[in-house]
Amino acid sequence: MHYSAPAPVLLVIAHGSRDPRHAATVHALVREVRAQRPGVRVETAFLDFNIPSVPGVLESLAAEGVRDVIALPLLLTRAFHAKADIPAVLREAPRGLRVRQADVLGPSPLLVSALERRLYEAGLDPADKPTTGVVLASAGSSDPEAIAVIAEIAREWRHTGWCAVRPAFASASLPRTEDAVRALRDLGCERVAVAPYVLAPGRLPDRIAAGAVGADVLGGVLGAAPEVARVLLRRYDDAAATGRELLAVGA
Repeated sequence: MHYSAPAPVLLVIAHGSRDPRHAATVHALVREVRAQRPGVRVETAFLDFNIPSVPGVLESLAAEGVRDVIALPLLLTRAFHAKADIPAVLREAPRGLRVRQADVLGPSPLLVSALERRLYEAGLDPADKPTTGVVLASAGSSDPEAIAVIAEIAREWRHTGWCAVRPAFASASLPRTEDAVRALRDLGCERVAVAPYVLAPGRLPDRIAAGAVGADVLGGVLGAAPEVARVLLRRYDDAAATGRELLAVGA
């Protein structure tokens, strides 16, 4: 009789926030992931502020007899949390649990599609794309690699037909959203749209929104957009296929 091993459990690791909208949005995204891939068990954990914690979920899975977990950082860039925090907590996984860390979500053309979806949902007319400047507004990071990725996304997105695309950051880096809005006005764009390159509401997304008061359109956070769930599952599949970044195998 042929026996097929169960698919690895997908553990989505979010940052966490004191803002209750953050966890609610994470759970909505996980529901979308489950709907797109009913055959995979999907669990959620948080690094901080919310429960369940990552160690708590890993302990529970091990106690159930689960042996294979793919941990996916719910992050858009490879900054400190993806490089340090998450690997450190995963290395403390219980013995007997095989844990692999998937790549972060970005960059991906699907995420850019989700950004456009949010702008059109907010009222932007696709026909106005050539005369609209877009602020690609991210949370910001002190990691140069993360900042460079945001700038490259803006450069590539510009080539899809917008008047212009400028990156902006809510913290740690410049320019701020309001400065990028002004720059696009000065450039002569007929209208300006702000596209928050963030996954869930919170303090920094609120700062982006406050800086967008001079814009014509403010998109919503990426949240549970179906494109985001598709990217998440692609990262899961890649980690399952390659087995890279093996972090913990207990005896």
